Amino acid sequence: MNKKERVDAALRGDSVDRVPASMWGHDFEREWSMQTLVEAHIENFTRYDWDYLKVNPRASYHAEGWKAKYRPSGEKYKAPICDETPIKCAADWKRLRPLEPDFGPLGEQLRVLQLLNHAVGYDAYFVQTIFCPLGVALYIAGDNRDAVLQALHEDRKAIHAALRVITETFTAFAIACLDEGASGIFYATNGWASKSMLTPDQYREFGEQYDLEFLDAIKSRSKFNILHNCGTHIYFDQLASYPVQALSWGDTLEGNPDLREGKMRSGKAVMGGISEQTTLKSGSASQVQEEVARALELTGGKHFLLAPGCAVPPETPTKNLAAIRRALPVS
Repeated sequence: MNKKERVDAALRGDSVDRVPASMWGHDFEREWSMQTLVEAHIENFTRYDWDYLKVNPRASYHAEGWKAKYRPSGEKYKAPICDETPIKCAADWKRLRPLEPDFGPLGEQLRVLQLLNHAVGYDAYFVQTIFCPLGVALYIAGDNRDAVLQALHEDRKAIHAALRVITETFTAFAIACLDEGASGIFYATNGWASKSMLTPDQYREFGEQYDLEFLDAIKSRSKFNILHNCGTHIYFDQLASYPVQALSWGDTLEGNPDLREGKMRSGKAVMGGISEQTTLKSGSASQVQEEVARALELTGGKHFLLAPGCAVPPETPTKNLAAIRRALPVS
């Protein structure tokens, strides 16, 4: 099987010659330039011979078009810093206006996809990362969760107006990404669909309706859409019926189903198996391989793509990443 055939078979639940695998994470030093971001992705993809590529741009690209100002931290392992946000009070959410899909940092990301399509698109699928509207709002507010929650409680009309604008903007952007060769969208909830952030009813009002509008708009255009539900105690079943090909979540985190449960409860292909903040970051290569074996046991190696539960920390030892591929048997 080639890489695309392997992923296609895994998504259908058919037998594969080897479980497809990929790892991804931020490169905080190189994610500020189109060229260096592309180089970082190609290096990671080719060095470990991954089967698919998840594009991992700087998170703030979602918000910079609305004049949220971020800068590099200057430290290799530290995320960017927000210097300014357009949100000073709840009413400011009404001031957001839709952006064109090629405007500013969005246009830069489209160029990144063009370059990646040229480099790896023939051999493998690649998917662009887009946050859910609440996740985008978080970055517009300077990565300040309280500012978003305040608006949810104090001015629902204002935050709904903003979420509508964000949904419109990123739906158009997602379609443009697919036009540039992306195989699908890695759609992340950023922890909002979890017990620690909102109630199930709150997520239905402020999250689910916009999620479904976005995903419905792209479902016929793409073959590899992924729902990534971040955090602990996630609302797995509430989101499991979303129109995507695969579900990704921290399957070893507290309050979340394991891979076997997730596969049974959703009927979809599942992604995970690697504890990126513990075993992968600070464990040994043999412990990483034990975790891979556990994931294969839980899933039977079918309807499964090996992946991290979330972004791999940049300080992760290369020996542990290399150990992942060695742990995957070929039939």
